Amino acid sequence: MRMGESLPLLIGTSGWSYDEWVGPFYRDGRGMLRRYVEVFPTVEINSTFYRYPTSRMVRGWYRAAPPGFVYAVKLPKVITHDKWLRLEEGVEEDLERFLDLMRPLAEKLGPILIQLRPKFSYERHIEDLERFLDILPEHYEWAVEFRHPSWMRGDTWKLLRSYGVAYTIVDEPLLPPEVEVTADFAYIRWHGHGRRIWYDYEYSEDELENWVPKVREAERRAEKVYGYFNNHFSANAVKNAIELLKLLGEATPEQLRVLKRIKEFREQLLRPIGIRPLEAYGEGLGVADLLLRFTTTSRLIRAEGMDEGEIEITRADPDYVEAYIRGYTIEIDAEGRVIRHDCDDWRKGLDEKRMCKHLARLFLSLPEELARGLLERIWEERDRWRFEAL
Repeated sequence: MRMGESLPLLIGTSGWSYDEWVGPFYRDGRGMLRRYVEVFPTVEINSTFYRYPTSRMVRGWYRAAPPGFVYAVKLPKVITHDKWLRLEEGVEEDLERFLDLMRPLAEKLGPILIQLRPKFSYERHIEDLERFLDILPEHYEWAVEFRHPSWMRGDTWKLLRSYGVAYTIVDEPLLPPEVEVTADFAYIRWHGHGRRIWYDYEYSEDELENWVPKVREAERRAEKVYGYFNNHFSANAVKNAIELLKLLGEATPEQLRVLKRIKEFREQLLRPIGIRPLEAYGEGLGVADLLLRFTTTSRLIRAEGMDEGEIEITRADPDYVEAYIRGYTIEIDAEGRVIRHDCDDWRKGLDEKRMCKHLARLFLSLPEELARGLLERIWEERDRWRFEAL
């Protein structure tokens, strides 16, 4: 099928604006979205999770995409993570504001993703979810992504079906890749299985082949299937999305040309793609060495002993890092030169700018280049950085 037609299967990536995609996917950093929409029929907008977009931005998204293109958007974290969907916290007003901003997308607006916290469990939050679902306008497509295993039960599917809300089928370390279709459309997200950060991962051909029958099952049970690869590091999301489409027999000639370009670009680099073990940092100080400038050996040892499954990194780039670990929040705003966190040990070390085990665990979980770059910058500009309590 051609771009612009109404497609029953729409596969794309989570986001499109990544500097590291320049080279393998984009020829330069200009007009990324306009190039993206030439290749894929849909995209999931991640930026709406972190902040409300301006009306001008939304109108620009609409103008950049051809007829038939679909934008999936993430509900702001102020609703899902800060206020935990609680109506008494004023989320209904937040929801109205967000939907009003999305109106310029008109017919190009697709599913709205409600991504929940890892600590948002069935036992403690089922009433919050049900009350929130009850206020959702019916003329939108809604999808819920759980991060806690307690939701994997028949009562969850029954609840979502009663509201016509899609369960988000996921490939990730926390939940099994169960194909449950609870609306007239299916929604799939591939996060990856990176050891330090989920999204720094490249799916193998065998792994993608295992998804072919799952996607076909979703197609049989739903009128339309949306799927998004979130493993954006090294342009793996673009590569894997096209590879899956190729296995499904759905790849377009332009997508196959892009896949060929990515493979040729990587061959020219003559270096491995993806993450490396902590001990393989090459020249200079490693992340653990750099962390000892900010924390104690005992805290670093405790950080190294923490389970990777306890940390959720929701954003990781040179300008901003956000993560949730053991119920705590970490924000690193490099542009504003401020780190915010909320554990007691962090508060005790604010004056001396000492990092706790949670900060250490976060830096150990980030991709090597990003972690080293941030730590070196913080050290060099330490008099200008602020350590604050959330």
